[in-house]
Amino acid sequence: MRTLIVDDERHARAEIRYMLSTHSHVNVVGEAENSDQALEMIRRLEPQLLFLDIQLQGDTGFDLLARLTAPQPKIIFTTAYSEFALRAFQVNALDYLVKPVKAALLNEALLRAMATCQPSTADPGDTEHPQGTDTAQLKLTADDRVFIRDDTSCWFLPIRDIVLLEAEGNYTRVHCSRAKPLISKTLNALEERLPESLFFRANRSQIINLTCIEAMENWFSGNLKARLNGGLEVEISRRQATLFRQRKSL
Repeated sequence: MRTLIVDDERHARAEIRYMLSTHSHVNVVGEAENSDQALEMIRRLEPQLLFLDIQLQGDTGFDLLARLTAPQPKIIFTTAYSEFALRAFQVNALDYLVKPVKAALLNEALLRAMATCQPSTADPGDTEHPQGTDTAQLKLTADDRVFIRDDTSCWFLPIRDIVLLEAEGNYTRVHCSRAKPLISKTLNALEERLPESLFFRANRSQIINLTCIEAMENWFSGNLKARLNGGLEVEISRRQATLFRQRKSL
């Protein structure tokens, strides 16, 4: 992937370049410190991927995007300001990385970029990230932040803040410390993306965050009952209770 780094701080550009140097599929074709410079380099170098800071000299990364014509490179924002996350996703950014950027989150962002920037000359036998991969199906990690939106509000929060996911028909209620949004994805679809080290399927309709368990007790018919943060109680079915004991017992 031809990649351009746009940031008005030299050390920030150097840090991103260094982190990208370990990825053989990334070719950093240049660096820019302001919108005018970036616009000229985008037109001349045609990068596929842009690492873009929010605050630039004289304007913002959003101002730069407004000046671009199609086809535009894919965008990964890198910024010290978490409050611009919603606006970033409204302009279809692939990811939003808060400085200092963590290597694990950068790797996840690059996976999303690879899935959408596959070159047409890719080896047809390469099935690791095939052409047309649905980025929504990429596995999340315990260190990821997730964008959650319901009909009235939205959140960009660490995945660790999710206490419980609960099926409501073809929708899922997401219990967080600050809200309980209802999102239009099934529990089974969400389970495929969740990190197994952090989440556990308690029964047909509920998935719990293992780090949010405050207490556990034996329950009827070989079941278990978990008491979670915020006073939530979830019954773990007999089958899942057996699996839980097998995985988590000393």
